[in-house]
Amino acid sequence: MKKSERLNDMIRYLNSREYFNLNDLMDKYNISKSTALRDISSLEQLGMPIFSEHGRHGRYGILKNRLLSPIIFTIDEVYALYFAMLTLESYQSTPFHLSVHKLNEKFENCLSNNQILQIHKMKKVLQFEVNQHNNVSRFLDKILRSILNESTCKIQYLKNDEQKSYHVQFFKISARFGQWYATGIEFNTHKYRVFRCDRIIFMEEEELTPHFSIDELISRSLEIYQSEKRINFEVEILAQARDLFYKEQYPSMKLEIGNKTVINGFYNPGEEEFIANYFMRFGHSVISVKPESLKQIIQDKVENLFNHYQKL
Repeated sequence: MKKSERLNDMIRYLNSREYFNLNDLMDKYNISKSTALRDISSLEQLGMPIFSEHGRHGRYGILKNRLLSPIIFTIDEVYALYFAMLTLESYQSTPFHLSVHKLNEKFENCLSNNQILQIHKMKKVLQFEVNQHNNVSRFLDKILRSILNESTCKIQYLKNDEQKSYHVQFFKISARFGQWYATGIEFNTHKYRVFRCDRIIFMEEEELTPHFSIDELISRSLEIYQSEKRINFEVEILAQARDLFYKEQYPSMKLEIGNKTVINGFYNPGEEEFIANYFMRFGHSVISVKPESLKQIIQDKVENLFNHYQKL
């Protein structure tokens, strides 16, 4: 391992420790005592806040009240991080208190003029598929904090122009199709619910002991979501339509590929319209639909759409 690679790895290794001694470095990197001492000196020159404790059991420590040395990235890693950051520009709201414009300025200040010219060229020719977010979600940061704290919340939610109150423990935040969604369990009914974050108009975090741990909620989320009256479906599609499934799918469905290409899953009562709209996007790629009730809903929707265009 080259010295530069070793120092970079050493920074990551020591960042998680309060104290270390020479033997720790000698054993981990298979280096001599003199090399370990030179490496510690190099880390100090890079700005790592290392101090030494003398005595019979002497050791080194790292000041935790100061920023540690930055991790060294290759230029390709820098470019990848830069473009990952740029995807935030499509979001009206994020769970983080930041300005993407200022973050962009800080990032570019770390690069040379030639590197900045290079990434500006790449911005012109690289295009990522990102759905534009147009709605503001005021409580994303509070939702994230409540998840990390494993705490419960009281929220006011706007549904069909009517305010509704919920007592919920959130455990997941996701971005889909230009909207932020928060998933949680509603305590009054113990039902799994998905809330559109821009429709949450009030939120108050509570310091009550939650009924579930985050890991338990995540592992049981699909089980919690399933109603006793759920309806199983099986839709066969053409093999070339798999890309449509990969582009948009939900936890309640899975793709099985064998002699046939089949989407299996379930939906709960009240979700028939949503599932029917989903499969209408597959158009002529659908070969068969079960149950018959779902097929009938899709047929009715297609007929209504046909009649609509007939009247135009």
